[in-house]
Amino acid sequence: MTWDVTVTDTMADSYRSIASSCAGDVAEEAANRKEQKYQSLAATYNFIPLAFETFGPINSKGTTFLNQLGRRITACAGDARETCFLFQRLSLTIQRFNAICFHGSFISNIVDTDF
Repeated sequence: MTWDVTVTDTMADSYRSIASSCAGDVAEEAANRKEQKYQSLAATYNFIPLAFETFGPINSKGTTFLNQLGRRITACAGDARETCFLFQRLSLTIQRFNAICFHGSFISNIVDTDF
């Protein structure tokens, strides 16, 4: 099994028309592009595209995969909350990414205190 992860910026000009129709459509579009890009892998690998939107939605195949992964982690760890923990970790990672992008959009004001 192999997977490829992509995070799409829902507010990008190139996704605006797709994002305005339904939540999660941008992630599905990105996942479809990944499947087309790696279609040669399908003969030898089980390829799973994981596409996240900056505002949270995940593509359907990615969600299914993460739920299965969470159940397997639960079986090993014995904690029924492992799937929730997995989604929380991913959510926090995307929130941190958003914060960095948002912070980077500010113009830095350098104040010279040496008169």
